[in-house]
Amino acid sequence: MKDYRRNDRYWVGFNIVRGIGPTRLRALIDYFGGVQQAWHAPVGELRHVGLDRRSLQNLLETRSARNLDRELEKVAAVGAHVLTWESPSYPHLLREIHDAPPVLYVKGSMTEEDAWAVAVVGTRRASSYGREATRRLTTALARSGITIVSGLARGIDSEAHRAALRAGGRTIAVLGCGIDQMYPPEHRKLSEQIIAHGAVVSDYPLGTRPEGSNFPPRNRIISGLSLGVLVTNAGVRSGALITADYAAEQGRDVFAVPGSILTRGCDGTNRLIQDGAKAVLGPEDILEELNLTMVAEQAEARQVLPADETEATLLSHISTEPTHVDELRQCVGMPISQVTSTLAMMELKGLVRQVGGMKYVVARESGVEYKVD
Repeated sequence: MKDYRRNDRYWVGFNIVRGIGPTRLRALIDYFGGVQQAWHAPVGELRHVGLDRRSLQNLLETRSARNLDRELEKVAAVGAHVLTWESPSYPHLLREIHDAPPVLYVKGSMTEEDAWAVAVVGTRRASSYGREATRRLTTALARSGITIVSGLARGIDSEAHRAALRAGGRTIAVLGCGIDQMYPPEHRKLSEQIIAHGAVVSDYPLGTRPEGSNFPPRNRIISGLSLGVLVTNAGVRSGALITADYAAEQGRDVFAVPGSILTRGCDGTNRLIQDGAKAVLGPEDILEELNLTMVAEQAEARQVLPADETEATLLSHISTEPTHVDELRQCVGMPISQVTSTLAMMELKGLVRQVGGMKYVVARESGVEYKVD
């Protein structure tokens, strides 16, 4: 088995270099054949692949000044570990977005169950209505087995994390600073509770301060980790709307809690609904829209019913376009009874969905890859 961790030092190294983001790093890896080869590449070839003068200078300075083994030791010293594009446990939903972070610094754990995740975000200046709506909806989602993703900010974000924890659920906090920083400082205890029942993550290198410009980009990770984004309380200038915009760009569902037209703190959520977000009057509006009404059953079935060759064969012929069972039977050459019974099990496991008329599509939230030899 390939040891993915041996390259972690090079991923962390590139993450430190200013000017080399996901797009440039992907180009370097494609050109040189791997992250290690790209890190040690000669200057002339680095110029040839298209690095601008400043990015190239930053890379050369980092290569000469940083001991990458020491950088990994620093990560471990703060109680974190890294996930990279190479890591098998890198969140599959996040991997789908076009600018997925090459490195995630993680405190706590991320599990397969986190594939069933909903982001809950909103204003830092939360109203009593917004807080109560957040508590009720988040509690119901967490009790249904949904992982709650948010940004650890004051107001709605922290309310969502706390509600998930009180409900006995999992929650993930995405930071706009290094994993070794704490912002806001009064949420240190909350972050420790989140680490014990989920994860705190960041794509920023160690030591990165919580500057204002860091927070909008981190919102793409909040939405990227989630099947959908729920905005419970937000004005028209709230950063939560940036998360909603990212969600729409990523093809994720956007939900919003309607509020009073007389309250400025509800202008953002009401505008989202006006622009096409689904209005949420109860948790069932989210669970049904995202096909998450049987998450607990799906998780249990996935554990006790491992994938076999029949499932793998069927899944290789199912896409996001509806496919009829008769067409599947013809493609795989199996008896119709075997096809329908296997599909029933796969639907229970959350791998496929029936969309009517005995037609099936792959369920995006399954998070499992199947290959047929």
